[in-house]
Amino acid sequence: MARRTRDRRLLTATGLTAALATGAALIPGPTSAAQAADIPSVTVRPDPSYQQERFEGWGTSLVWFANATGDYPPEIREKLAQLLFGDDGLALNIARYNIGGGNAPDVKDYLRAGGAVEGWWKAPAGTTREDTDWWDAEDPADWNENADATQRWWVDRIKKDITHWETFSNSPPWFMTVSGYVSGGFDATADQLRTESVDDFAAYLAGATERLEKAHGIEVDTVDPFNEPNTPYWSTRLGPDGEPVGGRQEGAHMGPELQEKVLHALAPALKKAGTGAEISAMDETNPSTFARNWNAYSPEARALVGQMNVHTYGTGQRTTVRDLAKAGDKRLWMSEVEGDWGDGQSFTDMRPGLGLAQRIVDDLRELEPRAWVFWQPVEDYDNMKPGGESAAGGNWGEIQLPFGCTAKDTLETCPVYTNTKFDTARNFTHFIKPGDRLIKVDDTSSAAAVTKNGKGASLVHVNSTTEARNVTLDLSGFRTIGRNATVTPVVTSADGKLERREPIRVTDRAATFTVPAQSVTSFVVKGVSGVAKDAPLLRKGHTYTLTGVQSGKAVTVADDGTSLVVGSGDGSASQQWRLSAVRPDDGVRQRYAFTNPVDGRRLAVRDDVPVAEPDTGERDPAAEWIMSTTGDGTWTLVNAATGRLLEVGGQATHEGAAVTTWPPNSGSNQRWTVTDVTD
Repeated sequence: MARRTRDRRLLTATGLTAALATGAALIPGPTSAAQAADIPSVTVRPDPSYQQERFEGWGTSLVWFANATGDYPPEIREKLAQLLFGDDGLALNIARYNIGGGNAPDVKDYLRAGGAVEGWWKAPAGTTREDTDWWDAEDPADWNENADATQRWWVDRIKKDITHWETFSNSPPWFMTVSGYVSGGFDATADQLRTESVDDFAAYLAGATERLEKAHGIEVDTVDPFNEPNTPYWSTRLGPDGEPVGGRQEGAHMGPELQEKVLHALAPALKKAGTGAEISAMDETNPSTFARNWNAYSPEARALVGQMNVHTYGTGQRTTVRDLAKAGDKRLWMSEVEGDWGDGQSFTDMRPGLGLAQRIVDDLRELEPRAWVFWQPVEDYDNMKPGGESAAGGNWGEIQLPFGCTAKDTLETCPVYTNTKFDTARNFTHFIKPGDRLIKVDDTSSAAAVTKNGKGASLVHVNSTTEARNVTLDLSGFRTIGRNATVTPVVTSADGKLERREPIRVTDRAATFTVPAQSVTSFVVKGVSGVAKDAPLLRKGHTYTLTGVQSGKAVTVADDGTSLVVGSGDGSASQQWRLSAVRPDDGVRQRYAFTNPVDGRRLAVRDDVPVAEPDTGERDPAAEWIMSTTGDGTWTLVNAATGRLLEVGGQATHEGAAVTTWPPNSGSNQRWTVTDVTD
């Protein structure tokens, strides 16, 4: 079950796929700001000196759409498969398989279309919701090896395209829950997994994962036992007849203490099952709740997690989770998000496409994820149309089709629609590819990457305004710019999808193109490589001051020669720090050491307190720092030993206020302006 390396033939500057190019010649477009002097302008500088780890790719959960469509007529399924995983479609390479919980055999389905994913258990004849103690993970008779045929059709269809598989759970099976239903508890804030069922739940997830691998010849890389667990979303309500009427999907509340118990049970269960999958966790709904859960875990529980998964339905504190991942030396995924970004179902309105594109840019810039995963790019057309669950209709999903089609339907009677989110998403998935490295940009509307081979770059720019805009790419951060270097824009707007414009020759290390109003443009850069000597701010042997964003004052060695305080930026020796790389060539997880250039004392943390101490000359994580930026000119400093950030205690601003450390929280008192003051 070896991993597959996908051979992509996506859109590039040298040639579009025939299906999207439609045989058309290059489309001319304005290439000079002089041609439109009154148009607003922005200069974007990609900085290859700040490189994230290799990007793993773009993905989706299978779950509802796969469950709903896995038995559709072949022509409909194939159309969907091409739109999702084909080279002309979204070109996804990551898939998350949902291990269904499943309600009791005597419970009539009340979940949304596609939401009732079949569990992997096999109940004895006559079992009802009252029977909760019959299942035994060691008894083959209690497993349904043929469960979930529709979602598993998709596993077989796409496995040649997938380079990373993850299994995940929305809810334990009904017989492991407190309420007896997979849609949540009667109290949405109370833990739903029975404490006596923790080991059974772990065995269930490990056993289903193992069976999935063997049946389909795939290798599952990660298993996430939770989905938005510490939220009040998941609840069940019973009608007068005692049957469930509330709750539209599987979900289970689990607080951090119960989550930790599951992690401790799942690790040995996976080992016993013989799967090589690691644990991922905890797929929380937003970065703030993720951080609250993570900080409540014990060090032992955190050590069990190989990959941190977070959703961005809320967008605050992305940098908190970024720094937590660096502190723990963990992979980090943005593992689920979707949204509307409009005001009613539309397949032509650019606003949903622009909203999705800006969300991707912000996630890549602030979160620094190794992968970006859609919730499900295929939604139920009937649910999204006016009069559906949302009165005005909606734009969830990049692709919509009815989830109620039958074996007799065709593409004419069960049509497949794409909206502008599908169009703008491809500006990312076709041009920022697995193996590329995302890099820093100084523009909040852009994301950029260097290619896997290091001989090119790409940048995606979102213009959400109603005016055209001159975009100048400043390529001076690259060491080498070839004589024939070019920038080729590929534009998606209301007037066209992925339209390739004429290549622009790079002149004076820059190229300018006028992007249309309400557009997303991918710039494919050919003929650049390396990092310019003066591009990195952080350079070995240079001397810096660290000035607090919130306090406006610099880190200063106090009069006692050991304590650290903030003081007015006079540039004195007590405020200067010489930089050295401790673990070089490690991208954004590189570690640095700071020493005073006069007395050689180093910046370290002892008992969670930052100090200036004599440099012993030996490596010590307590004196090593991981530095992060969103491209806005400010930085955070994560201590490699404690995982805590350098900050001004209590958000103080007065002279002599203490410099302290604290867990990441995205506060302005944890951000620093780093100024090169090398003589």
